[in-house]
Amino acid sequence: MKHMTDTIASAVVPDFRKAMRRMAATVTLISTIDASGRRHGMVATAVNSVTMDPPTLLICVNQVASLHAPLIERGRFCVNVLMPAHHELVGRFSGQKSGEDRFDAGDWRIDGASGLPYLHGAQCNLFCRIESATPVGTHSVIIAAVEAVHVHDDVKPLIYANGRLHAVGDAMS
Repeated sequence: MKHMTDTIASAVVPDFRKAMRRMAATVTLISTIDASGRRHGMVATAVNSVTMDPPTLLICVNQVASLHAPLIERGRFCVNVLMPAHHELVGRFSGQKSGEDRFDAGDWRIDGASGLPYLHGAQCNLFCRIESATPVGTHSVIIAAVEAVHVHDDVKPLIYANGRLHAVGDAMS
């Protein structure tokens, strides 16, 4: 039965990839810090609310991503929701730079309560504690409790759709 599933998955992958490119998603940077004080981060669009009560998020992280091990070990992370002004950070956190070099651009600070790195001036920052991590294929699906939030007044999220970054215009009525 496993072979049949693999065959179906192989046939679906190209169209699935095209379909996912048509699902616009807010661009975020996930950040954490390890026990030695090194910051780690990556771009993520697989971020969703789960419940409002209690405040809970779901993120998906590739198990081979440099962020994965420190994220799981620390058990805490920050979701930094980007605005169009932060578009230059996307490349840095998507492979153009690695390790601490990713944090050389942007106004990165350390939150006093959580000890987590966060992007000051982001659309918002959500400080989270991991509740569970479940491997699914190449990724880990991580459910996290939201422990604190910083919110910027303007609503101008950076969006990723069809392989490109977009700024959100005025909302439809």
